[in-house]
Amino acid sequence: MQLTTTEAARLLQVEEKTVRQWIKKGGLPACKVNFHYRLNRVDLLEWATEHGIKVSPEIFAAAEEEEEVPLPTLCEALVTGGIHFDIQGESKQEVLKNVVSQLMLPPQVDPDFLLQVLLAREALGTTAIGDGIAIPHVRNPILLHVAAPAITLSFLAKPIDFKALDGIPVHILFTLISPTAKTHLHLLAKLAFALRDDRFKKVLREGATQTEILTTVRAIETDIGGG
Repeated sequence: MQLTTTEAARLLQVEEKTVRQWIKKGGLPACKVNFHYRLNRVDLLEWATEHGIKVSPEIFAAAEEEEEVPLPTLCEALVTGGIHFDIQGESKQEVLKNVVSQLMLPPQVDPDFLLQVLLAREALGTTAIGDGIAIPHVRNPILLHVAAPAITLSFLAKPIDFKALDGIPVHILFTLISPTAKTHLHLLAKLAFALRDDRFKKVLREGATQTEILTTVRAIETDIGGG
């Protein structure tokens, strides 16, 4: 799961010196091992997603090589998590509480605990990625002990300020829950890639039906070889 700055640069499709600058001045998470920077794949993808930086599809293959069991498609995760409309709330906490209430959680997962973990993740830095979209998720997937990954798509009744870098209030949430860090990485990468596709942006912007959204996701995943 650990990357060198050279490997990170290849995945981010930039020069290695740019990665070093982002580590020193841009808040890109990294640690030093024997005087050399090392980056966690999940941290790298989260940071890139939050800052609107494209990541090479190569990161999909890296996650799949490390996973011993078949990884879910983005469409499968959305079907498991569900798509919900008109989610109410006047604040980030209220919205997330109502989103959590819609999740199909296993009996061992306390909804109040999940809410607190999601809020704690937001306190570390916004999960808003721009264009009115945020991806709330648990920083450490192991905390939840869930058996299956899920992504819940929620359309908010009222846009909420998530302190996004572009200043646009959030009206669409993709809540990501995974059993392992590897699955988390895989799904976050797939979602970040899909959110750069104009077809997906269009159905989200127009408030399309669940069928239209899932059909679009399937088409995108087929194009990148993941459907």
